[in-house]
Amino acid sequence: MRKVGVKALKNELSKHLRAVAAGETILVTDRSRVVAELRPPQPAEGGDEAARNWARLIHEGIVTPSKRPFSESMPPRLPPLMSLEDLMREIAEDREAR
Repeated sequence: MRKVGVKALKNELSKHLRAVAAGETILVTDRSRVVAELRPPQPAEGGDEAARNWARLIHEGIVTPSKRPFSESMPPRLPPLMSLEDLMREIAEDREAR
């Protein structure tokens, strides 16, 4: 765990955030007094097992949370242009023509 002053943190924020993303905890000081702690987000303790698993996957960078609110509905689905049978028949005809 390292300590970094507010001014140094401001001047090299990206560097320190990369260290935090790598798992390091950084204590932020102002005039030699610790005023904040930067650490990687922790998975949720409460909730059901599925919620804890999602939190872990997000924390590990395996899953990216959606930017769209969950309550927002999906756009309407377009009807298929042709049936699977028609598509396969056209592919077979195209291959025979070669």
